[in-house]
Amino acid sequence: MGKIRVMSVFGTRPEAIKMAPLVKELRSREEIESICCVTAQHREMLDSVMEVFELTADRDLDIMSPRQTLSAITTKCINGMDDVIEDIKPDLILVHGDTTTTFAGALSAFYHKVRVGHVEAGLRTYDKYSPYPEEMNRKLVTAIADLYFCPTVNNRRNLEAEGIRDNIFITGNTVIDAIHTTVKADYQFTTPILNELDYENRKIVLVTCHRRENYGEPMREIFTALRTLAEKHEDVELVYPVHLSPVVQEAAQTYLGGMERIHLIEPLSANEMHNLMARCYMVMTDSGGLQEEAPSLGKPVLVLRKETERPEAVEAGTVKLCGVKYDDVLRMAEELVTDRAAYDAMAHAVNPYGDGHACKRIADAILWFYGKGDRPADYLAR
Repeated sequence: MGKIRVMSVFGTRPEAIKMAPLVKELRSREEIESICCVTAQHREMLDSVMEVFELTADRDLDIMSPRQTLSAITTKCINGMDDVIEDIKPDLILVHGDTTTTFAGALSAFYHKVRVGHVEAGLRTYDKYSPYPEEMNRKLVTAIADLYFCPTVNNRRNLEAEGIRDNIFITGNTVIDAIHTTVKADYQFTTPILNELDYENRKIVLVTCHRRENYGEPMREIFTALRTLAEKHEDVELVYPVHLSPVVQEAAQTYLGGMERIHLIEPLSANEMHNLMARCYMVMTDSGGLQEEAPSLGKPVLVLRKETERPEAVEAGTVKLCGVKYDDVLRMAEELVTDRAAYDAMAHAVNPYGDGHACKRIADAILWFYGKGDRPADYLAR
């Protein structure tokens, strides 16, 4: 065969951060024709990542609409992908992780009998409603996929327990590749407040909270605990880039607005977020990606969820689950801002998620699958 035609499909900010370095790696390979297709499930946040990585989409479905439902995202993706697949005729479609774009992209590939590679395969909580809809998205993609690119050994074990045996590769996580290109010691933020913070003498806590399962009462308890944390500890400042979801925006303003040491700011570009993580004291988040990114920068992470599909970080000690209850969130946050030994134990733990060469391993695995190279060695965290 000639060049392997590989189409990468993604649509949200977290997907774009993790897929951008992979798209660029694929474009560097002479044996591969790399095509980038975005659904724009998240329009503005996706575009900011594309700009940071100087990446242009070959196809853009532009599906985003106000207060979009999961059903609308799915149907728009599938309908849009029909024409793209018929036109491009890819040999392989790559999808990432667990978004609705991921599931719809994989399903579209299946309908057209195109092979699927699943980047960040094998994550599980075994609770189909938490995270929602991500847990079911990734399980459904597992059933469709032909190649599985797992960040860790634990992810491979999850797949093997479900009967998957062939074409599993342990690659590390591509987000570590991304961070290696974005974090700079002399970085100047374009968001003015971030240049004004005293990172040396104050405890800057980076917060993100946006998951659908946290809407309502969980978000109220989390935000009330964060407000109390700032009120009780004068050396603590919170920086919260608020997700564009109207539900999240309304809750953040209601419970966290008007506080002197709580900064509610616009969503950050990938390089702004990575450099803020590099300088902050610790991270409190319900995001999946930040659980991988922050430990690579030596920052403890408190996860604002009841469970995580990333147990490796918990086992390594870089991440702790603090749940969504007021008392638990406040207690665990206060421990890290008042107990230096507890903080250092997390900050100095070894990140299990990669060495910055995941994209190279994935590209090599694709070439091997199509008979154009050797099978890459698995990444095994030390």
